[in-house]
Amino acid sequence: MKDMRIISVLVLFCASLWASAEEVKSPNGKLSLTEQGAGWAVSYNGQTVMELPAIGFDSTSVSGKLRFLREVKDDYQMIAGKRLHCTNEANEYAAPVGQEGRVVVRLYNDGIAFRYEAAAGKTGKPGISGISGISGELTTFRIPEGTRRWMQQWADSYEGFFPLSTTAKQKAVPSYSGQYKDAEGNNVRWGYPALIEVSPTPSKGGEGVFALISEANIEKGQSASCLYNDGELFRIVQDKKEPAGEVMAGHGHTPWRVVIIGTLKDVVESTLVTDVSEPSKIDDPSWILPGVVSWVYWAYNHGSNDYSIIKKYTDMAATLKLPYVLIDAEWDQMDQLASNEGKTIEDAVNYALSKGVKPMIWYNSSVGWVDGAPTPKFRLNKPEDREKEFAWCEKIGVAGVKIDFFSGDTQLNMDFCLDLLESAARHHLLVNFHGATIPRGWQRTWPNLLSTEAVYGAEWYNNVPTFTNKAACHNATLPFTRNVIGPMDYTPCAFSDSQHPHITSRAHELALTVLFESGLQHLADRPESFLSQPQQVQQFLGQLPAAWDETRFIDGYPGEYVVLARRSGNTWYVAGINGTDEAKTINLQALALQTSRFKLFADDKEGNWSISSAKDLPSSINCLPRGGFVIVGNK
Repeated sequence: MKDMRIISVLVLFCASLWASAEEVKSPNGKLSLTEQGAGWAVSYNGQTVMELPAIGFDSTSVSGKLRFLREVKDDYQMIAGKRLHCTNEANEYAAPVGQEGRVVVRLYNDGIAFRYEAAAGKTGKPGISGISGISGELTTFRIPEGTRRWMQQWADSYEGFFPLSTTAKQKAVPSYSGQYKDAEGNNVRWGYPALIEVSPTPSKGGEGVFALISEANIEKGQSASCLYNDGELFRIVQDKKEPAGEVMAGHGHTPWRVVIIGTLKDVVESTLVTDVSEPSKIDDPSWILPGVVSWVYWAYNHGSNDYSIIKKYTDMAATLKLPYVLIDAEWDQMDQLASNEGKTIEDAVNYALSKGVKPMIWYNSSVGWVDGAPTPKFRLNKPEDREKEFAWCEKIGVAGVKIDFFSGDTQLNMDFCLDLLESAARHHLLVNFHGATIPRGWQRTWPNLLSTEAVYGAEWYNNVPTFTNKAACHNATLPFTRNVIGPMDYTPCAFSDSQHPHITSRAHELALTVLFESGLQHLADRPESFLSQPQQVQQFLGQLPAAWDETRFIDGYPGEYVVLARRSGNTWYVAGINGTDEAKTINLQALALQTSRFKLFADDKEGNWSISSAKDLPSSINCLPRGGFVIVGNK
C-alpha cells in the first residue's frame, strides 16, 4: 500500500508538471498557450495564431513554467453596453518573472488576458526609458508582414481611421500630438484596439480567425499604454508617469493586456474588456439611465451660447420623446449675447426640464486644448472646484456632463478621469468623455460613464472633406474595432449635410444608431431635418434603446459590410450597412430570429425611403452603394 501511495503521488506530481507545461488552455479547450523561448505562442483549435516572443518586465523575462492557479467564474450586470447580463469563465495560470514578480494569464473562451504582478510587499521596480516615457515592460507581439490588419496610428484623441493594410510600413500622418515615425517616415506608434486577421478567411466556406489587442482596468497611479513597432515586432509601451519610476504603481500590478481571439462573431460579441475590470463602485446605480440625446454642434459647428437654438433642440427632443438634450460649449457666455435678452444657462436648464427633457452640459477639461479653446474652463481641475461645480449641476437639475479635450494616456490624465468619474457619481451625474482615451473597462467600474468619443465620428463632416468618401468603409470597420471595447460616441444619423456633404444613404445613417453602441446616443442632425422625416422614422428614433440585453453578430467583414442584431426586452433591432461603393446583396439566412411581425427601413433604387411591414423576415436585402437597412421586430 505504501508503494502504491508513492506511485500515486509521483503520478499526480508528473501530471501537474505536464499540465503546467502542456495544458495551458481555455475552459472550452479552443484556446491554448505554449511557452516558447522567452515568450508564448497562442493557438486556436490547435493552430498557432499569435506569437508573443517576449514576456516580462525590467529586462527580465519569464523565469519559470506557467502553473495553474484557479478557475475564474464571473457573473455581473451592466447598465449599458452590448449585453446587460455578462458571464464568463477562465483558467488562470502564473509564472515567475525574476525574483520579485510574476505574470498572471487567464485563458477565456474568447481570448487571453494577462498582467504583471509584483511579489508580496513590492510595488514594482523602476522602469527603463521607453520611446515615449517610462516603460519597464517587455511584452511584444509579432505581426508578420503580409498579415491583414486594421490599426489606427496613435493620436491622443484616438480620432483616426482603421485602414486595411498588410504591412507595418505605413506613412505617418499628422496627429494632434505630432508624428511618430522612423527614418523612412513610417509610423511607429499605434493605438488600441488593433485588429489582426491571424488566420485568413477561406475563400470557400469556413471562417477566419482574428485577434483584437487592447488593455483594460486602468487604476489610479497607472498610465495607459500603446504599441510601438520595429518591423514585425510590436511592443507594449506605457505612457508617461508622474513622478517617473514605478512600473506597477501602488497596486502591485499592471493593467490587464487583453487579446480577444476567435471568429469575427467571437470578437464582436466579446465582453472581455469589462470581464477583467473592477466591479462597480456605485452602490445604488438606479439613477443611471441610458438614452438618446439631441445635440447641437454638428449642424452649427459651434457651441450653445444661443438660447433660441438650445430651445429648438430641446423642443425636438420633446417632440421625438428623446430623454436628453446636450447643451454644448460656451453656455457660460449665454448672457453676453444680446439676442438672448439676459437668459443664462439656468434658464436653458429650466426650459428643458419644463419640457420633460433632461439637460446635460459641456465642460473643457482644461488639460488638453486650452488656449483658443471654448469655455467654460478650469472649473473641474481642483478637487474643491470640481465638487462645487458638480454640486451646482445636481442642484439645478443637470443630468450629466460632457467633458472634452484631454491630453493623452499619461498617468495624470488617467487619474484625472477617475477623479471626475468618482466626483460625478457622488452628485448623480452621467459622464461622456470627449477628446479622450478609449474605454478600458471603466464603464463597468464607474457605470455613470455611459459614453466616450475616441473615434473619428460624424463631427468630422464639419472639419475636413476627407470624411465624405471614407465614411462608409470606416463605418463598416468600427463594429469590428473601436466599438468592440466599449461605448462609442460617434454621433450618428445625419440625413442632411453639415459643412461637408455625406454620401451614405438615409437607411445607412439610420442603421448607425443600432450598429454603434453608446449609452448616450447623440443624434447629429438638425431639428428641421429629423422632423421632416416620415413619421415611422421619427417614431423609431423616439423608441430607440441606448442599452441592449443581447447583441448578436450576423454577418460581415471589416470595411465591406456588417449586420448586427441587438435585443431590448422583447424587441429585436437588426441593422446592416454596405461599406463599399458597389451595390451589394446581403444574405440574412443566418438571422434566425423569432418575430411575429417586423418593420423594414431601407433605401429604394433612387435612395429615398422604402418602409414596409411583413410577417416573414427576408432572406436577403439588396443594398445600394453605401446603403443600409434596419429591421425592427417583436419576439
